[in-house]
Amino acid sequence: AAKAVADAVRTSLGPKGLDKMIKQSDGSITITNDGATILKLMQVLHPAAKMFVHLSQAQDVEAGDGTTSVVVIAGSLLTAAERLLQKGIHPAAIADAFQAAAKKSCEMLQEIAVPVELSDR
Repeated sequence: AAKAVADAVRTSLGPKGLDKMIKQSDGSITITNDGATILKLMQVLHPAAKMFVHLSQAQDVEAGDGTTSVVVIAGSLLTAAERLLQKGIHPAAIADAFQAAAKKSCEMLQEIAVPVELSDR
């Protein structure tokens, strides 16, 4: 279900993203290609899929943008984890590897970051 949610918003990503038509239970129809709106209007019951919706909402609150991107990335990570599980790799090893990758990613971002003065216009 979570991968289905990620796939649903993946096609709305980018300048050539497709619009989605969502019909709600009250009969109202919304046409949008905004990932946050799509996820907000979807009635998601699956716990993992709900986590994707909450992830998108947290991204919207924190940065105000990138809601579709975080769901697409999370869906890709979920797909990668599923492939590793099918190869017989233990879930704890997968989680440890994801944590190590996240730590290394943060280190690399810190290395390439350029300081910005907020007063410099």
